[in-house]
Amino acid sequence: MAIVKFSTIVILFILNGALIKAQQDESGIVQQTAPSEVSALKVTTLSTMLVNFKGLGEWGYSALVEADGKKILFDTGKNPETVLQNAKDLGVDLADVEDVFLSHFHQDHTGGLLTLRKELKTINPNALMRVHVGKGIFNERLGHKNNMPKIREALEADGVQFIVYDHEHELFPGVWITGPIERVYDEKNWFSHIKMKMGDDYIEDYLPEDQSLAINTAEGFVLVAGCGHAGIINTLEQTRNNIYNKEVLAIIGGFHLLDATDKHLKWTADKLNDFGVSKIIGAHCTGINSLYTLRALMNLDRSNVIVGSVGDSFDLENGINAGSIAK
Repeated sequence: MAIVKFSTIVILFILNGALIKAQQDESGIVQQTAPSEVSALKVTTLSTMLVNFKGLGEWGYSALVEADGKKILFDTGKNPETVLQNAKDLGVDLADVEDVFLSHFHQDHTGGLLTLRKELKTINPNALMRVHVGKGIFNERLGHKNNMPKIREALEADGVQFIVYDHEHELFPGVWITGPIERVYDEKNWFSHIKMKMGDDYIEDYLPEDQSLAINTAEGFVLVAGCGHAGIINTLEQTRNNIYNKEVLAIIGGFHLLDATDKHLKWTADKLNDFGVSKIIGAHCTGINSLYTLRALMNLDRSNVIVGSVGDSFDLENGINAGSIAK
């Protein structure tokens, strides 16, 4: 009887494995079951060009992501003091943030890291102790200085750990690092004259390390991007294909559409509608005119599509809380 029972269990196990594999083959999605969902989420802008009554504006980007009690500093702005000062002005506590996410190597996203670590570790020795980056961020560049190797050297000497990703990774339950993005569509938005060392050769710097955060909620994914050099649609495609096939509730950050043609904006708007995007905070390199064009093309209103400004925020309960200058 025991042998019969054991044989039945083995057969069921094999059948179940075959079913799971069939589901994977058909969908192409790694996830066998729905991933964890974040129930409480807030994203606060700490660096961009526009400011309200408090803070400093700059050509840069940074945001604080708070998800179910976990905090992540997304990018660190351009100038050494901007994010630190803006956080103080806004009453945002960064001392208990232990994880930093860097979208790519450009200084307008990494310039505040050393100062933030130096200041915050006096309050909490573990502040900003883990830095999450995409593969390629330390590559040598020609035509655009890459400070990341020196930043890494200085911070590793201070005990900070750099974690490099070449694929998607769940940082916290429901909070995903996309990893570097596959370029399915032609969304080129970088400068051809800048070269990157790859092996023994120098090639056009296509920002291979560009990555974003994708946060899974019951209402859909919330995507936070630094510049979207890989293309906002490519990024959303990778989220759907590699993490989970689900609609996207909101996109926040920089999407590098400031130079986009009307044709490309129309294509982008159609794709964003296909993904179900209903809320947009377009900061930094998105482009004000491009953002307004997207808003019109997507038939969304001013409360759901805003120009990002220092101190604005998004949360699951209230949606977008726009700064006074962007309302």
